[in-house]
Parts: sequence; structure tokens; C-alpha cells
Amino acid sequence: MKEIIVIAGPTASGKTSLAVALAKRLKCSVISADSRQFYKELAIGTAKPTPEEMEDVPHYFIDSHSIEHPLSAGQFEKQALEKVEELFKTEDYIIVVGGSGMFINALIYGTDQLPHDPKVRDFWNQELENKGIEFLQEKLKAIDLPYYNEADIKNPVRLIRALEIQQITGEPFSKLRQQDIKKPRYSTHYFVINHPREKLYDRINKRVEIMIENGLVQEVKLNQKYSNLQPLNTVGYKEVFEYLNGEISMERAIELIQQNTRRYAKRQLTWFRKIDNAHWITPTTTDEMLKTILSTVE
Repeated sequence: MKEIIVIAGPTASGKTSLAVALAKRLKCSVISADSRQFYKELAIGTAKPTPEEMEDVPHYFIDSHSIEHPLSAGQFEKQALEKVEELFKTEDYIIVVGGSGMFINALIYGTDQLPHDPKVRDFWNQELENKGIEFLQEKLKAIDLPYYNEADIKNPVRLIRALEIQQITGEPFSKLRQQDIKKPRYSTHYFVINHPREKLYDRINKRVEIMIENGLVQEVKLNQKYSNLQPLNTVGYKEVFEYLNGEISMERAIELIQQNTRRYAKRQLTWFRKIDNAHWITPTTTDEMLKTILSTVE
């Protein structure tokens, strides 16, 4: 039987090292489902694994696309499915690793089949342009508080999609999404790395400091011409843009990156808690976590 093993978890939880160790044990490949690690231009701010960290394990969807052509969940679903079918010809397992729950679900369950209407979407895009993202956030809060509380409300694409669906159907996105429960395409084992909150926050704070030391500001400068693109309107990049524009100090930028990353991690965990049959792993040594995973898989 061909099986997919998902290694999920919030940012800075140690997914990469665990996935690599597992891939070496099972002699299989890794598909990244991190929505920012696709892009060749972004490395430091996305905590993209280095060649050394990947330890010669084949990784797909890392450095696979240009930021000039952002990859949607639907496009990822199509391309990743093709890769899965190719890999399953020679491998019994594939490891899917990432913190982007929407992209993991796109591959495992399929993207939502909820309706689209270009005219409605254009209307909300115009509202965004004329009135700003805060206006959309308040609209979503008023009509769909459950989704507002778990969504990345700084991401206009997510806001507009939820507003579009509500306007077309008259029902909140959070309610319709619950009704749209799908079975996984493949035999799937879903693991979530679950650090105690204070430990996770400490890991996040230290990771941000390392990003700054490794040249995050220089990476953002190199990508200033792309500042209007969605992948750069995200944690770690938008704060540095504010610093480069003279709006905040470097110290404040670091504080904000740490704070916004902690908030993002909280939203990730909210998403993963809704995954049926997910196995939550308390981090210990890599060997101990591998034993836990393999005892479930095998």
C-alpha cells in the first residue's frame, strides 16, 4: 500500500529535521507544503531548509517557483498530485511536511468546491484598493466571526475568498467548510509536533534573532521591487519593509516579527486541531519521535 505521512506543526517546531530523519529511515522523498518556501527569491525569512539540512533527501516544492508567479493552493494541488503519482511508482511512502494547513489539505483532500464569481471577487478587490485591508477585516468579523478568529486576516486573498463565498451563498465560509468534509485521497498518517506554548514561543524568538543575523534585511532589500506581491506581505518581510521605509526602528521590527510569528503559530495550531485523526507528538529526541511515528505507520 502506498501511504502519505504528514509532518505538520507550527513554525519553528522542528518539522524539517524530523521529516528528513523519517525520510532517510523509509528511503523516500519529501514534498514541502510550506506556502513561502516554493519561491527561489525567499530563503532566510521563510526558514527554508539548507542543502545541509536536507541531507541528500530529495525535496520537492522548495525553490521550485518564482515569486513573480505566486502559487495558489489549487495550482499546488495539481502539480503536487502529479509529483505524488510519479514518486509512488518507485516509493511506498511520501512525506509531506509544512505548516501551511491549506496547502497540506489541498494535496490530501483537494481544494474546496465552493462557488466562485469573478464579478463578486472584483468587487471585493476594489473595496480592498479603495478602503484598505482593515475594512475587509471588519466586514469578515461582522459576518463570520469563527473564520475571522482562525484565518490569517492580514492575507487579503483569504479575506476576499471568505467574503466572496458569503455573498454568493448567503452562508458563512466557516459553516460551509465544515459541511465539505472529504476523505483523504491516499492512505494518510497525520502527525503534528506540539511543543508547550512557552517553549514554542522561545524557539520562535530565537529563530527570528538568527534570521536577522543571517541577513534577513539584505534579503528583503533584494526583493523590494516585489513588495506589492502577496508572498512578501507576510510575517518577517512586511515588518522589515516598514523598517526600510523609515516607519519603525530595527528593534521594533524584530519585536513585531517575533510577536506576529507567535500569533501565526497560534493560528496554525487552531487549524491543525480540526484535523480528524491527527496524532499529536510531544517533542523529545528525534529517535523517540521516529519510534512513535513508525509504530503508528507500520
